[in-house]
Amino acid sequence: MTKKRKHQEDFQKVKLKVGKKKPKLENATDTTFKTKAIQIPEQLKEDGVLPTQNRKLNIKDLLSQMHHYSPGVKHNALLGLKELLSQYPFVIDAHLSNIISEVAAVFTDKDSGVREAAVHLLQFLASKIRAEQIAPFFPLVSAHLSSAMTHISEGIQEDSLKVLDVLLEAYPALLTDRSVILLKNFVELISHQQLSKRLKSRDKLSWMLSVNPNRRVTSQQWRLNVLTRLRKFLQAVVDGSSDKEDEGLQEQKDNPHSVRNPVCISWKLHANNQQHVQLFENGGLRPKINSSFRLRSLAGVMDSAEKGLSSAENLKGFIEIIIPLLIECWIEASPAQSAPILGNLLESESQQLMQQVLSIIHLLWKLTKRHDETYKMELWLRMNYLVDFKHHFMRHFPYSVQETVKHKKKDSFKGNKNCMTSSNHVDHLLLNLTLCDIMVSLASTSTLQTDSGWLDMIRKFVTDTLQDGSKLNSKQVNRLLGVTWRLMQIQQNKVATEPLIKAVYTLYQQRNLLFPVRTLLLKFFSRVYQKEDLRSQRNRSRSKVLSRWLAGLPQQLALLGLRNPELSNQLIDIIHSAASRSNKELLQSLQATAARIYDPLEGTLVLLPAEAQRRLVQLVYFLPCLPASLLACLSRCCIMGRMSSDLAATLIGILHMRSSFAGWKCQVQENSMNDVDYFSFLFSTLIGFSREELTSLQGIRGKPHISQTQLSPIRLYLTDLDQFLHHWAVTEMICHSLSTIPSQNQCFDILQTGICKYLVGLVVIPDSTAGSVLCAINKLLDQACIISENLHKFLASCCYSLLYFLLTLDKEDAEHLQKRDMLWGSCISALALLPRLLRLMLQSLQVSRICREELPVVAQLLRLLMQHGQLRSHMITNEFLVQQIIKDIMTLKSGEVQEQWLTDLHYCFNIYLASHPQTPGPINTVY
Repeated sequence: MTKKRKHQEDFQKVKLKVGKKKPKLENATDTTFKTKAIQIPEQLKEDGVLPTQNRKLNIKDLLSQMHHYSPGVKHNALLGLKELLSQYPFVIDAHLSNIISEVAAVFTDKDSGVREAAVHLLQFLASKIRAEQIAPFFPLVSAHLSSAMTHISEGIQEDSLKVLDVLLEAYPALLTDRSVILLKNFVELISHQQLSKRLKSRDKLSWMLSVNPNRRVTSQQWRLNVLTRLRKFLQAVVDGSSDKEDEGLQEQKDNPHSVRNPVCISWKLHANNQQHVQLFENGGLRPKINSSFRLRSLAGVMDSAEKGLSSAENLKGFIEIIIPLLIECWIEASPAQSAPILGNLLESESQQLMQQVLSIIHLLWKLTKRHDETYKMELWLRMNYLVDFKHHFMRHFPYSVQETVKHKKKDSFKGNKNCMTSSNHVDHLLLNLTLCDIMVSLASTSTLQTDSGWLDMIRKFVTDTLQDGSKLNSKQVNRLLGVTWRLMQIQQNKVATEPLIKAVYTLYQQRNLLFPVRTLLLKFFSRVYQKEDLRSQRNRSRSKVLSRWLAGLPQQLALLGLRNPELSNQLIDIIHSAASRSNKELLQSLQATAARIYDPLEGTLVLLPAEAQRRLVQLVYFLPCLPASLLACLSRCCIMGRMSSDLAATLIGILHMRSSFAGWKCQVQENSMNDVDYFSFLFSTLIGFSREELTSLQGIRGKPHISQTQLSPIRLYLTDLDQFLHHWAVTEMICHSLSTIPSQNQCFDILQTGICKYLVGLVVIPDSTAGSVLCAINKLLDQACIISENLHKFLASCCYSLLYFLLTLDKEDAEHLQKRDMLWGSCISALALLPRLLRLMLQSLQVSRICREELPVVAQLLRLLMQHGQLRSHMITNEFLVQQIIKDIMTLKSGEVQEQWLTDLHYCFNIYLASHPQTPGPINTVY
């Protein structure tokens, strides 16, 4: 009993009484909570600000209708979207994701009208959406496109090609990023997989062309449509590759006309060790590093599926699939399979299909050359496909097109040449040239004997096409020259290459060639010349045709003038390249044409832009002879201002290097430039005006062109600021060239003789000429030089005329104020170097012969001369003259109130001259 009682005490049941609340448990959870209202009035408002179209439907309404089961509703929704987005383009950015997803979803719609409207809307959107905007959503677009291309419905497949056209036009780079999937879709559009019996053990599938009788077009037309898009797609892949190259001539990797970045070198800085020049091999195109190691690109870490056709494995795999299919298409369209036709004439549709087949193969060949192991790839292509190509492609070569002419049976094939484009807009010459390009890429020097049969056929076709005189477009010429170049590389002896060069030169001689055609021909000849020049001297056998072409380039440049600056630049580059290699024929022709090229009025030099002018100036260095007539033309080019002062300085420097005063250790070429002619050039350029121009200036009178003073016999002709600055810059280079001549005394005598012969005695002299003469005198003068009296008087007159002009300038005359420092410095330097010159100028200041208005100018000039440190000793020496001038001024101003300028003059005289121990007497005696 005791144990039972104790057990009941441990687990006692609580007895609840009626009307009492149940007590809370200790571990009870409190489930009470409180709530408060949240006010969101802006979010609860209805969206009434979205723009609508004519049917009062906004973007959300139209997008929701895209899911409707009715084709009519979806069609109207697409039309409404185009209408709305054309009226409100900003809606595109706000709803881009929804728009793209909904439009792409109807690529596979069952209704043809809906698909057509979707294509039109996509075409409209492509013009409004940039590539970077649509890039995040492009995988979705590409997935819907792939679904449409592989759809079971023939209509959806046909419309998928229209979608592909839009995307290729607007976003080629985004589309080619998914090349692996799309290329397989292209193959599935024209073929189907079939288990090959001979490959059954390997479980490998082969592809064969498919025929679908349910299509609206014939099987050949359908394949043409698909192959046309495949060709465009591969072209986009080629254009988007990193190592982008053009067709034809630019296709070769050793192209000398590839873009190069020239290094601009300042020889002055380089000579002073202020600029270092780093030289590279290979013409500076890129540093050439001799190393057996190669850096792996980032593409190497990607999966082969992601790399697309940039992977050699993927490219080989696609070639193995597509080439057999293309050969089957070719066989169906070839002349042997069509109705009996005279010769190798093709129907237009067959020719178009064959053209697409060859274009695709050509693009695939270009992609194979982008890989590192190009030689191995070419060897693989030759081993696998040369036999089939010779059997099928070269069997009926060359091909031409059958003209379809109704109601005319006679002479239906008359005048149908290989190089003409038919009325069906079919370029059968391009077909033949593309075939030639494909075939010659499979040949090499080592296989010349084996391939001689079909190579001779191609060589004959190329030669005939070049020589038949037909008008060719740039695309045809580009492909034609590419084949010619390859043929010349395969067989490099002169017997084989000379007829090809002669045929190209026949085309080059045609008149009225298009500019792109002329450019391609120039590049071809330039490349052939440079290739020929790289051969060793003992094996060199110069082509006569090439020499004739080079000799005609300077004359073409002179005749071309300003009609085509771009073509002129190309001619100049080729001439410069050949001249730098001392090509005898070109240098002789350049010498004969130099007078026309460097004519100062209508020559090529003064007509072309600055960069072309720089190249033409550099050509002067290579001229075999520089006669006096040519130097006269070059002098006029320097001073006329039709080329920059820097370029004129470059020309002067080049002529100095060609002269006998350049300090060459080796003997300078005899009769290249006479010393007398060189000094004539320097003096003519220093003067800045021809004899005829100086003579015409003598009749000019009065302002604003003339600055005149009664104390000097020389009147100044005021040149324009641009002309003055140009002349001054040229003068500095002339003075530098004169100062480098070893015998300075003889140089000064020559300059003195020229000044006395051509300038002394003139009444009107340009201000730039007067300043230039003073600048040259300052540069060449030394203690051993003897100056004639006539030159002293002339220079003294020039100094006073220039100083008077500077002191009478108006502050508002901003143009002439910029001349002040240069002219003032020349005058002061000359007066400081030649005490006799200062004395003559002071003696000429006979104030009794001038009007009262000029007295303040004379006083100001005297005051400035006394204040100048360089002239103070000379002014002290001529104190008596200065004192006499001041007396004469006081005599004229006697009886009048003394003005401030006269007081300043007295003060300066007392400070700088009268207080000097050597002064003869005080200034007070003048008063």
